[in-house]
Amino acid sequence: MTDKIKEDISLENNPVRPFPCKILDIKKHTDIEWTFRIEFDKQVRPGQFLELSLPKVGEAPISVSGFGEGFIELTIRNVGEVTSGLFEKEVGDSIFARGPYGNGWPIEELKGKNVVIVAGGTGVSPVRGLIEYIRLNSEDFESLHLIAGFKNHEAVLFKDDLKVWEESDKFTTTYSLDTEEYEGFKKGMVTEFIKDVPFKDFNDNYACLMVGPPIMIRFTALAFKKEGVEDDKIWTSFERKMSCGVGKCGHCRINDTYICLDGPVFNYTEAKELLD
Repeated sequence: MTDKIKEDISLENNPVRPFPCKILDIKKHTDIEWTFRIEFDKQVRPGQFLELSLPKVGEAPISVSGFGEGFIELTIRNVGEVTSGLFEKEVGDSIFARGPYGNGWPIEELKGKNVVIVAGGTGVSPVRGLIEYIRLNSEDFESLHLIAGFKNHEAVLFKDDLKVWEESDKFTTTYSLDTEEYEGFKKGMVTEFIKDVPFKDFNDNYACLMVGPPIMIRFTALAFKKEGVEDDKIWTSFERKMSCGVGKCGHCRINDTYICLDGPVFNYTEAKELLD
């Protein structure tokens, strides 16, 4: 057996082997939604995901919500046994992770375009890293129109980021709450504000991204199409029952598509066939 083959099959190169990551910081947005910053030295792209695990408990797929030199951030909602266990962790503790997996947002295709992003609730997490990339590399993009919605003012995530984005050059932001009026926010579903995006001024040079629960994705796509947006100009991200992350277990399979391998980011020409 050659050294190269030995290296490829070593435990260190096993794509499904979890590794410990030290928790560097915890940001508590709400009672059930926190952002964990953990040590991480692998290359990651906006839109990818990790599998977080607790020994003898299980795993959960979590989208990367931010990254920097030597760390990544993962925004987690406490909704199950695994996430409940993660919420018992403190700064300095370690959690187990593997990945990153999947593709990411098509950054190269977005460059030079007017980018429209519609995100709801924790759906802001998978696009947060991309929004920051656009802000820090604004010369590579024409503009960003961001519509971000939350259930109410107590459910708002990334408050500091929202302020930064609101004040950023080339950014046009609309923040909304589903059920109430509140300072800095409009009342209504995110789909209600898509009509305010000046698509006609973009000279057909734009791309649209949408992230949120399936029902929101359906109605957001319909709202885009009502404004004349073609399917191939729309991108979305899924988190559907992803388990192994490498296309072997089949839990995330829809027809012949494996969300963990072929996604989680899809062009809507394909994504519209994958909606439940």
